[in-house]
Amino acid sequence: MTDAQNNGAARPADGGDLDVAALQNRLARFAAARDWQPFHTPKNLATALSVEASELVEIFQWLTPEQSARVMDDPESAHRVRDEVADVLAYLLQLCEVLGVDALAALAAKIDRNESRFPVPERGADEKGPKKGIRHSPES
Repeated sequence: MTDAQNNGAARPADGGDLDVAALQNRLARFAAARDWQPFHTPKNLATALSVEASELVEIFQWLTPEQSARVMDDPESAHRVRDEVADVLAYLLQLCEVLGVDALAALAAKIDRNESRFPVPERGADEKGPKKGIRHSPES
């Protein structure tokens, strides 16, 4: 994958593929080298994750839907988006590591549950969206 295909994101220094465990190990080594582990409690990591997610939202806050769809066209905005996405992912991976959650397995299981909860509607059916009064957010 080239940098252009990867939205300008850097590849690992060794040229290898990225994987969740390797990134979690790298983040753990980074924190350990700075003696930050005492601060990496589930509460603190979840709070930091929320803050970083809010910083990502802030980029899009006052954009129209059309502007938000083109945010990556501007190099400065694209850089900010990539940085905030990285911050969100870093805190999420650290939280998963501390809690012993396999992030990819958790995601796969959640997709399976959502596929069962929200079956594909029949073509031509009048009802396309969730039924009124039923909680339909994927986080439930």
